[in-house]
Amino acid sequence: MIEVKHLVKRYGNHVAVNDLSFTVDTGKVVGFLGPNGAGKSTTMNMITGYIAQTEGTILVDGIDTLEEPEKAKERIGYLPEIPPLYPDLRVREYLQFIAELRKVKKSDRDMVIYEIMKKTKILDVSERLIRHLSKGYKQRVGLAATMIGEPDILILDEPTVGLDPGQIIEIRELIRELSKDHTVLLSSHIMQEISAVCDEIIIINEGKVIACDTPENLTKRMMQNNGVFLLIRGSKEEIEEGLRAIPEVTDIVYDEERQEDAVGVTVYANMSADIREDIFYAMAEKKCPVIEMRQLDTSLEDAFLALTKGGSRQFAENENYKKKGEEEE
Repeated sequence: MIEVKHLVKRYGNHVAVNDLSFTVDTGKVVGFLGPNGAGKSTTMNMITGYIAQTEGTILVDGIDTLEEPEKAKERIGYLPEIPPLYPDLRVREYLQFIAELRKVKKSDRDMVIYEIMKKTKILDVSERLIRHLSKGYKQRVGLAATMIGEPDILILDEPTVGLDPGQIIEIRELIRELSKDHTVLLSSHIMQEISAVCDEIIIINEGKVIACDTPENLTKRMMQNNGVFLLIRGSKEEIEEGLRAIPEVTDIVYDEERQEDAVGVTVYANMSADIREDIFYAMAEKKCPVIEMRQLDTSLEDAFLALTKGGSRQFAENENYKKKGEEEE
């Protein structure tokens, strides 16, 4: 549904988006992630036609956004981070205005607006001034506006920013509902939200794609094998010797400071290996008591931080990550 090829956006000497390529398949909900300044909003603005790219091609349902911008925009509903609402209009008036802009038939407007307000649960505030609405209701009105004209694609830039937990849950449920009939490209910094609603994740950093996968595969592949955290009493030399004797161990990382008169250490092993029992016997043989042992879990937040901490250097490293994923598939 969306195909981005070698996209570049320059502002003078600053490169905001650097040779970016990815696809969003029809019917998918795709999370678009990256640290601040990574180029997410710039990319979304180029896909929607709000700004033009310096180089590259954007196809929306096979339509080139530069060659046929009006035709491409007909297929897109866009909710920017700050919805462009008119505070002095009532909700129904605002949606009627948007329907006119989207060239909805005059005879159909009332019914279209009613159905959209019903779906976004804003019928009860339809005659209220937008300025008097809560942040959550304003987001709902913004989402309603993106749906007018029956676009195939919804592009949502930080749709839950500034909302309280209850409002976040409401908007999240609404996005799930909308995903049944639309392809959705969603930008967010809330990892729980991405995990809950997205089928795939695209992570960019410094204008480049550094990962593209499902949330489950992303966290699985970014696990540094089997991580086990240990607190062990004994000398570092004895601990090192004992752990290195375990064949499956791939890496050992020590904490800088001792804890509880013990050495803090994280041990990594091959994915298929459970080394906890081997660690117990190895440390018993060295007479180094294990005070604490716990398996490490990798969350989506951990994977995101691991992928983005290297800046542009991570792009080259991630080529190996992508190749590994392709081999596994």
